[in-house]
Amino acid sequence: MAAELHVALVAADREVWSGEATLVVARTTSGDIGVMPGHQPLLGVLESGPVTIRTSDGGTVVAAVHGGFISFGDNKLSLLAETAELADEIDVHRAERKLERAKAEGDAHAERRADVRLRAVAGR
Repeated sequence: MAAELHVALVAADREVWSGEATLVVARTTSGDIGVMPGHQPLLGVLESGPVTIRTSDGGTVVAAVHGGFISFGDNKLSLLAETAELADEIDVHRAERKLERAKAEGDAHAERRADVRLRAVAGR
């Protein structure tokens, strides 16, 4: 079994992150999934939620991901998201304001997106 896997996190408009990792945890329509080197091939639909990547150098990368697909084979993991942003890119105060506004307006979709951003920041 290989000790690491190659990960590419790509949004519709850009490559968000790529590199070597030992573990990736993401939320799919079937529930949370952890992918390690040597995992069985898979193809799934991503739910909105934080994605946590344990890098080969011992670091952690967390991203807020909104929809898309996850694919794994030959120790290559692709996360193809509708939108994705690294936790370090998220403006916490802006996300908090958007969450409050979404709650006040009853906009469940916007509330979910803001909540995922805040959870990604908390998980970094």
